[in-house]
Amino acid sequence: MGAEEQIVLSPTAIYWIIFIGIAIASWVVSAALERKFKKYSEQPLKLTGREIAEKMLRDNDIYDVKVTSISGQLTDHYNPTTKTVNLSEAVYNGANVAAAAVAAHECGHAVQHQEAYAPLQMRSALVPVVSFAGKWVMWILLIGMLTINAFPQLMLIGIGLFALTTLFSFITLPVEVNASQRAVNWLQSAGITDRETTKMASDALHSAAYTYVVAALSSLATLLYYVMIFMGGRRK
Repeated sequence: MGAEEQIVLSPTAIYWIIFIGIAIASWVVSAALERKFKKYSEQPLKLTGREIAEKMLRDNDIYDVKVTSISGQLTDHYNPTTKTVNLSEAVYNGANVAAAAVAAHECGHAVQHQEAYAPLQMRSALVPVVSFAGKWVMWILLIGMLTINAFPQLMLIGIGLFALTTLFSFITLPVEVNASQRAVNWLQSAGITDRETTKMASDALHSAAYTYVVAALSSLATLLYYVMIFMGGRRK
């Protein structure tokens, strides 16, 4: 009997297998996050998200950051440029565990900013570059793939820009995890949550962190896909 034929997958096939796997993981994580936030939104607390955010800022001697309400769902974020903790209406007005977790998490970023937390500084430094890359990288990669034999440098430039966006995704992970740790620790130490509700807040923030993990892995998989295309194109 002859040797069995070895099945060799193309870079595109490998990418689509990984992409589908990550897409499924993303859906599972998003569904779990939505389910948990809905569940913990039904666990009442005495203070609203706005009140919790203002208290956490004061407790950390931060008086130049304003807490504001914005539209949308899960649009909460801290803006270091304007020094504002922007909370969605449900979080801003909500007096429940989910709102408390989100409000404290965003204030965690304000505390990071005040303390010059290194990963946050690195991420902030990359924002202008990532913003530029987001506008042009796909066009550069597309043209680079079409002209890979004539102008391989263009493809390399595109890969380099995309690598910066991937780096940004991975630097985001410790920033988000650290902000969540600060939030949970403060909620308990300040007496906002008890043992049971602290576990709920921690669980909600852990679920939110998984979305960043999936995003980072997706970016890495896409980067490797472009690298494989470049290497395969150069061998032809």
